[in-house]
Amino acid sequence: MRTDKEKFASQADPKILATLRQIASEEGRQFQSVLDEALRDLIEKKRSIKPRNHVLNALNDSISDFDKLYQKLAE
Repeated sequence: MRTDKEKFASQADPKILATLRQIASEEGRQFQSVLDEALRDLIEKKRSIKPRNHVLNALNDSISDFDKLYQKLAE
């Protein structure tokens, strides 16, 4: 499945670019693929109104594990 791509030019922190390149290398992916994923994740994060599932799962786990402690702290 091929999607159209549009070239663009921008500037970024060299450390961020190096990290993206390292991730791409470690995962055997092209830099563009990792950059595209990062941009999609940012868009999802900014547009999402509800908490992400992994955040809610972590909260539920924490409440079940530490419910008594939270009740004591609330007193």
